[in-house]
Amino acid sequence: MNASHQPLSRNESQGVSATTSSPTTSTTKGGRWSIWIPGLLALFALPLLLAGNPFYIHLAVLICLNIIFVNGLALINRTGQLSFCHAAFMGMGAFVAVICTTRLHTPFFVSVAAGVVASMVIAFLLGAVILRLQGVYFVLVTFCFGELFRLVLLEGGDLTGGANGIANIPPASLLGFTFDSKLAFYGLAAVCAFLSIVLLISLFKTPKGNSLDAVGDNPDLAEASGISIQGSQMFAFVLGSAFAGFAGALLAHYLGFVSPESFNQHISVAAIIMLVIGGRGSVLGPILGALIMTPLPELFRSAIETQNIMYGITLILVLKFLPMGLVGIGAKLFGKGGK
Repeated sequence: MNASHQPLSRNESQGVSATTSSPTTSTTKGGRWSIWIPGLLALFALPLLLAGNPFYIHLAVLICLNIIFVNGLALINRTGQLSFCHAAFMGMGAFVAVICTTRLHTPFFVSVAAGVVASMVIAFLLGAVILRLQGVYFVLVTFCFGELFRLVLLEGGDLTGGANGIANIPPASLLGFTFDSKLAFYGLAAVCAFLSIVLLISLFKTPKGNSLDAVGDNPDLAEASGISIQGSQMFAFVLGSAFAGFAGALLAHYLGFVSPESFNQHISVAAIIMLVIGGRGSVLGPILGALIMTPLPELFRSAIETQNIMYGITLILVLKFLPMGLVGIGAKLFGKGGK
């Protein structure tokens, strides 16, 4: 797929040529994470000071899970793709893990691993069919797949619980410890979110990570340099879907309930909004997007129309004044390229 025809590609949003390094990408590659990682550790530890308020701990858990979820979408977008079925893979990880836990009575770790593997396998099979599509065609097919997956869950009968979903999911348990409280589960979610960030940082310091950026920045030049465009996009699509499946499996065991409507197209759109607002082409972008956008649905839960208006206004303002997202503010403060 030619990234130059893909909606919301990084180069289009930043208004720079494909041969120009983006500030956010340079920042990621430039090793500034020796500053950011201690800050992230402090950020993850902050909710512990609010342990007396279950609502804030709940928000902190959702933020951590959204970081993992949006990290997967950000990885896919690094190669110029924009997936509208990201929530489907989140649901796939959730339902496979829950079915393993409730029907097969497998341990938590095995159930989560099964959910992640299932997401990766389906992503590979889907990617083999759709990765040759370009632009709006890729977007439409992923949108249709997400809706098809939701309908399959609705018609799944006793296996998926149909419209009623699956309830009474046992809490997560690992190494003899049960994460049966919000605070305990926050510890698990924070560790998983932090590891997902470290994994992406490590990936984009490798030649494989550089090839993903090359495909997203200038696919023609990348192909001329011997980089497989479809191979790179497949790698990003499968690994990004694995992130979504992992987040879904954790979310299901945290809430103790899953239903098909928990993973509809609104979830995919919300992830895209988080990514755009935080800043694409940067590991920091999904973190900022999740931090800003996760609390909004909770604050405006009683007014869905107001929530959608806030989403729309925020997205328009960011696209107009901060095409690189919130990460672009840091890039301007630290100078071009973060140097």
